[in-house]
Amino acid sequence: MTRGELLKQIAREVMGEEYAEKLWRRIEFIGDIALIRTPLGLDPLELKPVAEEILKRIPYVKTVWAAIPGVEGEYRLRKNVWLAGEQRSETIYREHGCLFKVDINKVYISPSLNYEHIRIARLVKPGEVVVNMFAGAGLFSIIIAKHSKPSRVYSIDINPYAYEYMVENIKLNNVEDVVIPLLGDAKQVVEEKLVGVADRVLMPYPEKALEYLSTALKALKQGRGWIHVYLHVFTEKGEHWKSKAEKILVDKLRELKVDDYKIHQVRKIRNVGPRTHQVVLDVEV
Repeated sequence: MTRGELLKQIAREVMGEEYAEKLWRRIEFIGDIALIRTPLGLDPLELKPVAEEILKRIPYVKTVWAAIPGVEGEYRLRKNVWLAGEQRSETIYREHGCLFKVDINKVYISPSLNYEHIRIARLVKPGEVVVNMFAGAGLFSIIIAKHSKPSRVYSIDINPYAYEYMVENIKLNNVEDVVIPLLGDAKQVVEEKLVGVADRVLMPYPEKALEYLSTALKALKQGRGWIHVYLHVFTEKGEHWKSKAEKILVDKLRELKVDDYKIHQVRKIRNVGPRTHQVVLDVEV
């Protein structure tokens, strides 16, 4: 039985058929933590029986939490509720041969970005300088450093807890000679230290990407290079997420008076709400 099949079985046995389909795909594993993304309209504490069953049947899980829908505050954190097992939120998370020490209550982390992390790393060419404007605990930055051959990855985050974990993770993965951690607001850090340095800029913070796009353009060498723009795109009836995402970005580029650009790929990562899609656009300017 696969892990997915087991989770579906647990959800069906504990919550019944009505919730089984909704629930089992909402369970993420971050190290030895199981995190259940609470379905809308459900009290997270109603998930305690599911949490206790997960602990019984999946030996490597030591603690189970429920994530309240959405993120909050300047640091873009989920609000999580402890359900069962060890009452702790720090763990070691493994991805693409790298180790990451994280605390799910202090740092935003999403295993659903697993493929996106390695996809971007494979796009980075030898010798490139990368600026990651919203680095969190350093997953994109460190995976790029380990799987590509960039000359530098400038890794910025405003969350002091994320910065501390990022510094630790850089050492943990032996990439101190490549990844440079920087604490502060990305706009201020770029404008003070990183104007005109980058071949490639990452903007993995959908709520801030458009607001900070002008700063990303300033980071590029002579205004030329790649920007990976992550957006949350809401679609009305009859709209398609891809064309809507392209229109949003094109309108913003025109507002910024950028005429010479090419959108090479528009990729849907996941649904983040009713008719709301997390999308990444790879744009060359």
